[in-house]
Amino acid sequence: MTAASAPDELEIRRSVPSDAAAIEDLYLLAFPDEDLLPLVRDLLEKPDRTVSLVGIINSNLAGSIFFTRCGVDGTEHEAALLAPLAVAPEWQRQGIGTALVRAGLGRLREEGISVVYVLGDPSYYGRLGFSAERSVRTPYPLPEDWADAWQSQRVGDAVVPAIGTLSLPDFLLDMALWSA
Repeated sequence: MTAASAPDELEIRRSVPSDAAAIEDLYLLAFPDEDLLPLVRDLLEKPDRTVSLVGIINSNLAGSIFFTRCGVDGTEHEAALLAPLAVAPEWQRQGIGTALVRAGLGRLREEGISVVYVLGDPSYYGRLGFSAERSVRTPYPLPEDWADAWQSQRVGDAVVPAIGTLSLPDFLLDMALWSA
């Protein structure tokens, strides 16, 4: 089965402060069993560290994605962490998440980021060019059955480090974000 194409009316743009309430509502709808609001609020309050994109259809928020600029300990490596990504339940499986990821990767490439990391479903992110990451470690050990969920994709021309640990801002170092 191939991924659906995003609707023609989908507009992808950077989020603006007036989008905050709709973005929070979206994450509540998309992840009713997870409390992502503290993380989403932290991300929205740090526009200098994040690339926050939204997908709009007919003036309504259909999707949201965040990329946080980070690095790899002991290197000058410019990287980003993709997290979180949400699509409104009524718009899921229609290519909006894919479109948001691709738009974000393109913007990061333009900004000089060389690689993007994600902790997510390998079957979903694998379709978007991500593959299992074995050299750069997460800030905390992952459960063994999550090994293939830690992934990366090279997006720029810079040399990607051979080994290291992802260096993240404090708000992404909550152990709960990295465990079951």
